[in-house]
Amino acid sequence: MAYQQILYEVRDRIATITLNRPDALNAWTDVMADEVWQAMHEAERDEAVRVIVLTGAGRAFCAGGDVTGFKSDDPRQLLDKLPRAYDFSRRPDYQGRASYFPSIAKPIIAMLNGATAGLGLVHALFADVRIAADDAVFTTAFARIGLASEYGMAWALRNAVGHASALDLLLSARKVRGDEALRIGLVSQIHPHDKLAEATYAYAREIAELCSPRSTRVLKQQLWELPFQSLHEAVQSDSQAMLDANVCEDFEEGKRAFMEKRPPRFTGR
Repeated sequence: MAYQQILYEVRDRIATITLNRPDALNAWTDVMADEVWQAMHEAERDEAVRVIVLTGAGRAFCAGGDVTGFKSDDPRQLLDKLPRAYDFSRRPDYQGRASYFPSIAKPIIAMLNGATAGLGLVHALFADVRIAADDAVFTTAFARIGLASEYGMAWALRNAVGHASALDLLLSARKVRGDEALRIGLVSQIHPHDKLAEATYAYAREIAELCSPRSTRVLKQQLWELPFQSLHEAVQSDSQAMLDANVCEDFEEGKRAFMEKRPPRFTGR
């Protein structure tokens, strides 16, 4: 489909979704929200895609929500707009306006090329892996403009960095950069700005070429289910997943490739 505020490209089994409002630092709009949702599901359906990269055009990833979209006589509209059909096959927690990334059955890498603030940080936190430029700047933003955490950010932030660091970042709304973002777990990798794309796509290609799509799908689901499981439930779920994996085609191919000392030819089955 044709997109107005994002770019969508598939290459080397990697789908790239680029927020494309560089003059506005990729400020988030309803149009962008709808298009990212469409593109994520397009990539999920495409059997040629094994990894998804989400990034921003220009010098920012996403500097937050477009302030022109804040005007409303009914604050409930901020929660209710862009409703999606409820999917009974997926966890309801991961069907929200920003929190649906965990329900996408392929790894999502947020390539954070610059300012990542407010609603931009919300979406980055629901990605599976965050890789950032060393000069990228992160802030929750809300406390300094009189707002509260939105769309599940507090939950996702605590999940990523722990309770104490999450409170620090939310209460102060201070700016976090490179080394500190890496140290507290806000990002998984940092790279010089001019090497960010090279490093991110090398990582994405490694997953796309060497890892079973079936395994990445199951492993992603296992990790995002953990906040809702007791240890006993996690052990039961993992045990069933391992039994299923032992009789799948990808496991047989993985064993053959290992014995024959060649790259695997996984099908995802």
